[in-house]
Amino acid sequence: MKPTRALATLCITTAVLAPWSAQAQSMRCKNDLANVGEGKASVLQKCGEPVHRESFCKPVAPTQETTGGAGGRTIVNVTPCETVDEWTYNPGRGQFMTMLRFESGRLTAITYGDRVK
Repeated sequence: MKPTRALATLCITTAVLAPWSAQAQSMRCKNDLANVGEGKASVLQKCGEPVHRESFCKPVAPTQETTGGAGGRTIVNVTPCETVDEWTYNPGRGQFMTMLRFESGRLTAITYGDRVK
């Protein structure tokens, strides 16, 4: 395949698939949308209380800190973490369970689970 044809195919594929990926970037709540990048307070105001909340600490790159004076230095390995919250919403019968993931207080992912029976 010639380079220009491959580039054209890539551009067309991206243009066709882009709207679908954008749909996963927001969740309809009543008469509003919760979007990736919003804070927890904003999402809570738009969508109300989730049916389930879970929080955990996601480790990030470990660091080393040096403590003590010139004669007695101590190196301490520190493993900092980032707070991650996962909220689950049940939008109702026939709809899909929706999981929202917040990292450092910001909505980073919206995923859909099974259909509610």
